[in-house]
Amino acid sequence: MKICIIGANGQLGSDLYNELSCFDTKGLTHADIEITDEKQCFDVITKIAPDYVLNTAAYHNVPYCEKYPDRAALINIEGARNLAKACNQVNAELIHFSTDYVFDGKSNTPYLEDDLPNPLNYYAITKLAGEYAVKAYLNKHKIIRVSGIYGKIPCRAKGGNFVSTMLKLAKTKDELKIVDDEILTPTYTKDIARQIKELLPIKEYGIFHISNEGQCSWFEFATEIFKLKNIKIKTIKVPASEFPSEINRPHFSVLNNKRLKELNIYNMKPWQKALEEHLKDL
Repeated sequence: MKICIIGANGQLGSDLYNELSCFDTKGLTHADIEITDEKQCFDVITKIAPDYVLNTAAYHNVPYCEKYPDRAALINIEGARNLAKACNQVNAELIHFSTDYVFDGKSNTPYLEDDLPNPLNYYAITKLAGEYAVKAYLNKHKIIRVSGIYGKIPCRAKGGNFVSTMLKLAKTKDELKIVDDEILTPTYTKDIARQIKELLPIKEYGIFHISNEGQCSWFEFATEIFKLKNIKIKTIKVPASEFPSEINRPHFSVLNNKRLKELNIYNMKPWQKALEEHLKDL
């Protein structure tokens, strides 16, 4: 089994690389492949001739996607299309990572894989369009939607992740205002990597949701972080409107991992247990 991981030095890519290193796995960074360059993308993929390509590369700084829409579209849509076309040429399977943000958050029950998307911001629009591009050019694809991810290597594009940000702020603040009306499932990248290892050889295609079990608000997530680290800090519940933004975000983006459960390979732990493991790893 030959595997190629794009974005292997990133937050999710690094855990995927570590988990899948037992196979013939090649890790690529931005210095190795430019997914927005169709020819280079084709040349790199055909030279490696992998059985599986895992794409974690994305333009996922949400405010920057609004500010630089052409760049977001180039990476999130054209990049996804280029990889799908290259995989089609070498008969490789593409595992492409997407987001819970493709939904509008108006549901009050976790979203299923076949629920109708309705993106609220440009980042989400480009990620959904990227899903469609993959579907259009490649039959052998798995589109993986994830939610609220965090890992040992913080996201460079966002300057960290929620866990690292909370731990950093706790060193300099006596109290923190944290949003309590946006609901998600925080998801540990190491758990995603373990689940991908189980899903990889299964010849079922299409969309899969992969998130830890359960749901919480950002406030509840932060409270659990501080509890597990025994950090004494005052936390104040506030609505998202307390932090005005021109960017619309879903107020509920919990994912239902229905397809994994139907395949009897579901092994995602509750988000609290995942967070506990992550903090121990740190």
